[in-house]
Amino acid sequence: MNKTFNLLFYVKRNKLLANGTVPIYLRITIDGKQTEIASKRYIEPKKWNRMAQKVNGNSEEVKSLNAYLKTLEQQAYEAYHALLKKGSTVTTVSLKNKLLGSDETARTLIPIFEEHNQRMEALLGQEYSAGTLERYKTSLKHTTDFLNWKFNLRDIDIRKIDHHFITEYEFYLRSIRKCSNNTAVKYIKNFGKIIRICLANGWLDKNPFINYKAKIKEVVREYLTAEEIQSITNKEFSIERLSIVRDIFLFSCFTGLAYADVKKLKRSEIQKGIDDELWIYTSRKKTDTTSRIPLLPSAIAILNRYQDNIECEYKDLLLPVLSNQKMNAYLKEIADLCGIKKQLTYHIARHTFATTVTLSNGVPIESVSKMLGHINIKTTQHYAKILDIKVSEDMKRLKLKLKVAIK
Repeated sequence: MNKTFNLLFYVKRNKLLANGTVPIYLRITIDGKQTEIASKRYIEPKKWNRMAQKVNGNSEEVKSLNAYLKTLEQQAYEAYHALLKKGSTVTTVSLKNKLLGSDETARTLIPIFEEHNQRMEALLGQEYSAGTLERYKTSLKHTTDFLNWKFNLRDIDIRKIDHHFITEYEFYLRSIRKCSNNTAVKYIKNFGKIIRICLANGWLDKNPFINYKAKIKEVVREYLTAEEIQSITNKEFSIERLSIVRDIFLFSCFTGLAYADVKKLKRSEIQKGIDDELWIYTSRKKTDTTSRIPLLPSAIAILNRYQDNIECEYKDLLLPVLSNQKMNAYLKEIADLCGIKKQLTYHIARHTFATTVTLSNGVPIESVSKMLGHINIKTTQHYAKILDIKVSEDMKRLKLKLKVAIK
């Protein structure tokens, strides 16, 4: 519902014509936003009564002009109330179109979604990663499938998207597509970006997400213990590819870098830091945020093993990283050979750095967050929540301090 609606007639004195007259305009203001309509009537500036918003005089010509302005004002009020009856919030654009008799071209959802994805693809590698693009492509497919399933439609007018549409879409993702809670919420968030584009362009009068709430359920992140890291480190492999994958995986355990960041890591990104020790100076591929990570001795030892690697030298890379699919497949073999029961995937390395390697050893969460390249420290706090061992150790130290203080 609109809070304010005002009409104001005024003359544009800066548009003085050769015959000495100026045009009369109607200004429409709705909730602080303005637009104007030309009345297509002209008068001498001195005859305009700004306070009364009409022309001074008693001639038939003046009476006719004032009557015309009054009629135009009445039409504006009627158009406003007619739009209100449709149940949507009236905008200056929709009211102006109604008054001028111009039908707004109906915008439909799918072309807007497709254009968004095309723009994202054009900026691939600059602002967006291939993974992000793929998620939006999947989101578009789920949207088109939903339209067919629910409405037997290939497309829909964006003005028909309301709260009911959103909740039905979520139900479809959970029931028909069998998406987990977090996956369903992520697809709805992707869809929400398309709605925000429509709102920003003035194609929608109100946000269908206003009364919609969905929460990501916290997932317990798997990580390796110090004993499990040692088990993988000490294991002798007869197959070279397993040794290489083990080294690269452990490098991420000691640096916190994600697979995509290790894969693109160049030799030039290893530099001396402010302490005259070796640091990694890179940017996260996912978020394009800077990561500066001091290298632990274990990570340096791994890099030294691949200094003379022909593939790395040729590509100016630090490590001979395989495809993510192959890395994860070989990590399963490594887990079996080392007697590790956890489902070992490459991303566990990043979790291990955050928990076992840093937070468990007293590294402040602010420092861990910076090394991980997190934009928000709340992301890092998820790791801190799962460290019961760290909590236990902290409480033991507190008990000792209290014991000494009491004595």
